[in-house]
Amino acid sequence: MAIFNQPRATLVLEDGKVFRGRVFASRGETLGEVVFNTAMTGYQEVLTDPSYKGQIVAMTYPLIGNYGVNEEDMESAAVQVEGFIVREYLPFPSNWRSQKSLKEFLEHAHVLGIQGIDTRALTRHIRTAGAMKGIISTGETNPQELLDKVRAYPGLVGRDLVEKVTTTSPYVWDGEPRPLAWKPGLISTDIWPDRQHPRKVVALDYGIKYNILRHLVSRNCHVTVLPAQVKPEDILALEPDGLFLSNGPGDPAAVTYAISTVRSLLNQVPIFGICLGHQLLGLALGGTTFKLKFGHRGGNQPVKDLRTGKVEITSQNHGFCVDIQSLKGKDVELTHINLNDKTLEGMRHRKLPIFSVQYHPEASPGPHDAAYLFDDFIALMEKKQW
Repeated sequence: MAIFNQPRATLVLEDGKVFRGRVFASRGETLGEVVFNTAMTGYQEVLTDPSYKGQIVAMTYPLIGNYGVNEEDMESAAVQVEGFIVREYLPFPSNWRSQKSLKEFLEHAHVLGIQGIDTRALTRHIRTAGAMKGIISTGETNPQELLDKVRAYPGLVGRDLVEKVTTTSPYVWDGEPRPLAWKPGLISTDIWPDRQHPRKVVALDYGIKYNILRHLVSRNCHVTVLPAQVKPEDILALEPDGLFLSNGPGDPAAVTYAISTVRSLLNQVPIFGICLGHQLLGLALGGTTFKLKFGHRGGNQPVKDLRTGKVEITSQNHGFCVDIQSLKGKDVELTHINLNDKTLEGMRHRKLPIFSVQYHPEASPGPHDAAYLFDDFIALMEKKQW
């Protein structure tokens, strides 16, 4: 169907900038922080990544929808973004794995998708002015009316969005979530199976991506996923070999209960953190975090391993960062640096079995340069002594 036959849509940013486009999925209004992703593929993984909760995502690649959507590429159980912006939507997917169109996928989730936006101009504006709040509307077209709504929206800073995406009950991952008859305070190590899977990993779900769980299980780990609000004593009662801190959305400093839990476990069990888990670990170690101007989102971010000199091409999605200077004197070794802006991408404790990275070594979408980090976690658990 021709784009000009679709209903009109209006995008208004909090600085008053207005973009006009057309609807290709759903109707109504949606608010969120407007950000851009530079990946050429992987729109389904982007849409279902819980780290995007609270955000409206614009794809810089101009043609989206060409390979459809399938059940195998989900990163969570649902669409997580608040809205989706593309230059051109392709309504006729052509791929042997496709099970439905992107339009059908978004409409089933009641998420707005708009096209016809000049995504190059939108991206340049965000890069110059910074990520900011915005609204998409398919009804109201008066920019001032929409701007008033945007400015009344609280945004992401200071908000705990983890509570909106974390699992409500624990589960075991064995290719899909398998619920556990387990409640905090009623701990039993019987949840672990026989030693067919010799490594017992507890993953704290701040908005975990399924591909992280796939990587852990592929390395012969038995993975139990727990809600973000679980108490430290309940985690330790399970006697895990390792603790994984997941990715997730929003401002890490606002997730105070998670910071407190991680801090109390620093010298108790080997810990590996990714993305928000990395930020929470930095805060638990006494560091601070700050909001990046427009974030890192895409599949081609260059990161240098300071220990080896090797450069990894990484997949990233984050808007906050641990302040390098705040970790001075904290017994923390900086292990990875972003080559674009020199921000912190990885760290390791000098005395305790703890390390983390800001980027996504499970890399979906993206390359596999950083998959070795899961092997490092396995080695840390097997060492037993530190």
